[in-house]
Amino acid sequence: MKRSGNTILITGGGSGIGEALAHRFHDAGNKVIIAGRRLEALENASAGRDDIHAMQLDVESAEGVEDFARGVLAEHPDLNVVIHNAGIMRFEVLDTRRDLADAEATITTNLLGPIRLTNALIDHLVAAQNAAVVTVTSGLAFVPLVATPTYSATKAAIHSYTVALRDALNGKVEVIELAPPGVQTELTPGQENRPGYMPLGEFIDEVMALFAQEPTPSEILVERVQGLRFAEREGRFDAALEMINEFARKAREGQ
Repeated sequence: MKRSGNTILITGGGSGIGEALAHRFHDAGNKVIIAGRRLEALENASAGRDDIHAMQLDVESAEGVEDFARGVLAEHPDLNVVIHNAGIMRFEVLDTRRDLADAEATITTNLLGPIRLTNALIDHLVAAQNAAVVTVTSGLAFVPLVATPTYSATKAAIHSYTVALRDALNGKVEVIELAPPGVQTELTPGQENRPGYMPLGEFIDEVMALFAQEPTPSEILVERVQGLRFAEREGRFDAALEMINEFARKAREGQ
């Protein structure tokens, strides 16, 4: 992926990993569009940066995604990079009957959102110079967290979708997967200060160093996530499953 001179759309760009990526890519000489539901958060994230532009996007609405795509291309016809970062993570129980609203919202945001937006922009991206699509998955795509089963499942699905997209767009659009470990963000309550999670600044430093490699890796994997990414291949899946779930439980309980 080209380092500078891009016009980059980042969904979920008003906070956390999305905001940090927006600032770093902007600092590297790119125009950045940040999109999300909360306009106030987007405006705060873009404050003082002339070439970061805020646009509202509700990924839960199929019609809203189509309208957004038309609007962003009208305002920024030079768009050539899309980073699918928007996502939600909800805790769920599986051993009793429950309301599936959280599961359904997670699937709509984390899985249908990137699929819909990619579809709405694909003809433009195929025709663009130096085009790239970046999907943000998770280490939990490879070893699930039992307390967030639908989140883990959607990230596994986006990993699979990314593999297919990369093959389908070979020679037309570069397709990159960014799989974070647990990072100190506001993704879940208390996570921004939770011990044992990777500090956001350290994570972004390592991510940007990987993006700067030539050629850009097809998977952006900081060192801390590699134990999950390669657990199954290395015959450590059961041990990794037990480890990550025990770690997460203790972290949530403050142990």
